[in-house]
Amino acid sequence: MSAIAAEATVSVQHADSQSDIGDRAGRLGVEIADVAGLIADLSKLSGQQQSQAQATQSAAASMNAAAAQLSRTMGTSRQAAAEVRAVLDKSASAISGTVQRTTITLSAMADGALHIQTTLDGVSGSVKNVETASTAIGQIARETKLLALNASVEAARAGDAGRGFAIIANAVKGLADQIHEFSTQTTGNLGNLTAALDALRTQARGNSQAAEQTIADTSAAAEATATLEALVGSVDRLVTDIDAMAQPVEQSIAGFSTMQTELSALADGVAAGRGHLELAEARTQSILSISEDFMLFLVESGFHTADAPYIALARAKAGEIAAVFTDAVARGKIGMADLFDDHYQPIKGTDPQQVTTRFTDFTDQVLPALQEPVLDFDKRIAFCAAVDRNGYLPTHNAVYSQPQGGDPVWNAANCRNRRIFDDRTGLSAGRSTKPFLLQTYRRDMGGGQFALMKDCSAPITINGRHWGGLRIAFKV
Repeated sequence: MSAIAAEATVSVQHADSQSDIGDRAGRLGVEIADVAGLIADLSKLSGQQQSQAQATQSAAASMNAAAAQLSRTMGTSRQAAAEVRAVLDKSASAISGTVQRTTITLSAMADGALHIQTTLDGVSGSVKNVETASTAIGQIARETKLLALNASVEAARAGDAGRGFAIIANAVKGLADQIHEFSTQTTGNLGNLTAALDALRTQARGNSQAAEQTIADTSAAAEATATLEALVGSVDRLVTDIDAMAQPVEQSIAGFSTMQTELSALADGVAAGRGHLELAEARTQSILSISEDFMLFLVESGFHTADAPYIALARAKAGEIAAVFTDAVARGKIGMADLFDDHYQPIKGTDPQQVTTRFTDFTDQVLPALQEPVLDFDKRIAFCAAVDRNGYLPTHNAVYSQPQGGDPVWNAANCRNRRIFDDRTGLSAGRSTKPFLLQTYRRDMGGGQFALMKDCSAPITINGRHWGGLRIAFKV
């Protein structure tokens, strides 16, 4: 083999070796990015688990406190029920005895009233008999008086012979007058006695009815007493039930206490795991940064990589955008203050949140003509968009600039313009001043869906002032 042929062979081998190194570095960056994404997901999940463990621990503490309060309340209720039972028991006994004695007394009163009424009825009958006899005596007195008057007339006719008979006649007349007067007085007294007996009979009848009603009421009181005694039994059963419930509650308190201890240990373990994951996430991000710097070093050192065309495209487009922005400032189409405005104004009713600045209308006018053609460079390219130094993406590709609807998940995937992407990739692309930055990341497509992507960005500088960067994202 000639020296020239040998040198050519070595040169080809060296180029192949450089290409192989670049490719391996690229694959290493992809793997590191994938691991970093997984660790970030685990760290996020660990944070959620820690929050859930703390919430569960707090809930267990609240349940334990509630069980303890229930135990105290049950103790108080049991004591109160026992006191009520004692009072009701004593009251029921006293009321029952009183009602029984009152019933006996009232029954005796009712019987006495009924006996008085019967006696009065008999007396009334006797009074009527006396009235009848008095009337008969009055009639006899009148007839005797008439007979005496006739005898006196006959004695007067007889003259001296009838003088003795006249004296008898006068005596009989006097006796008749007395009998008549006595009969009249007896009749009056019997009338008064009858009226008094009628009034007494009415009163006795009322007393008898009242006594009967009182006996009925006393029967109702006896039923109430029975109800009260049943209530005493219910309170007694309540005390028994509270005693039966107390043991499970005490067991629950002990169980909650044990669970609280275990949850505390779990929360501590989750917190420790989260700390390790956060540390691992930081370390993987550091390794990812080293991988990105290594890729920059390889490219600047002349090593060929599979991503070289995208790097060259990003740098060229960033330069074109910088030139257009600089020319617009020079022509007075937009001022530097407006072009660097970072007072983002929220667009009301958007979800995810969209914002505008004083340069949004300007980028809508000039960026589509520069960004859209990049999508045709390679079918692997997902998007091409410029972001400012805070990750704000004012004007996206048309396919990702749809009007928002009512579904936040759909909006997240299809309405990506006018949004701030302040994740590591977005901020790094906007703030890097290196010739280029090649990042590997997982793109959040919304709804828990991710796509492994590479993001090649180059800085955009206006009149010596760093505005942001152009991002070209392409599938791995």
